Amino acid sequence: MIIDTHIHLDDKRYNDDLDEVLARAREAGVKRFIIPGADPSTLERAVEIAQKYEDVYFAVGVHPYDMDGFEGLDFEQYVHNKKCVAIGECGLDYYRLEGSDEEKELEKKRQKEIFVAQIELAKKYKKPLIIHIRDASRDSKELLIQNAAKEVGGVLHCYNADDELLSLANEGFYFGIGGVLTFKNAKKLVNVLHKIPKEKLLIETDGPYLTPMPHRGERNEPLYTTFVAQKMSELLETNLKDIENITTQNALKLFHIS
Repeated sequence: MIIDTHIHLDDKRYNDDLDEVLARAREAGVKRFIIPGADPSTLERAVEIAQKYEDVYFAVGVHPYDMDGFEGLDFEQYVHNKKCVAIGECGLDYYRLEGSDEEKELEKKRQKEIFVAQIELAKKYKKPLIIHIRDASRDSKELLIQNAAKEVGGVLHCYNADDELLSLANEGFYFGIGGVLTFKNAKKLVNVLHKIPKEKLLIETDGPYLTPMPHRGERNEPLYTTFVAQKMSELLETNLKDIENITTQNALKLFHIS
């Protein structure tokens, strides 16, 4: 059994064949699916999917690229839904910062404010966090520690192999490993994988993005978590069934699902 802890099933690229996508995954042993909240404009679609399929769950949150939707998002409307298992994906992303130095600093400040607001919501509603970090490791780590995010814990989605973030394993955080692990240029992630405690590993796709080998370049889907699990098994020299069991138990524990 595998749990895909980060799959954007609400993306329009799954609209035409969602039943088939889920059926292929289930046949391969993928038994739970978590849709992260990223863009408030697709949140209703995520809820609709989670309500339709017993094995699909969702999170409510705002990605750094979709900050304009934060003020208008009524978290209260979603967090009490029994299928809502987390707050996020939220976090910091400095990769696309543009403009003058002053404009970039203002953008960082706003991202931080919205990230902290979602950390506080997670603590208020006792939900774990799904955290997106890109080119912002130090600031993200500081905010998580300063704002006592360890009270609820969470997952560092699409973990970018930054050594600085490894200590968050001691702060109640898990590490989401996806298709990047199979890429030929993923040496940094390959080298750091063994440093992550096995009881803090999760498997994800981030579909429709970051499709693993040998399907790189195609639309990603939950079925392909099997390639991630296989690669993880090889690199950690651990039986595949053990990897599946460990990561599944980790996901069930973090997201409080059965």
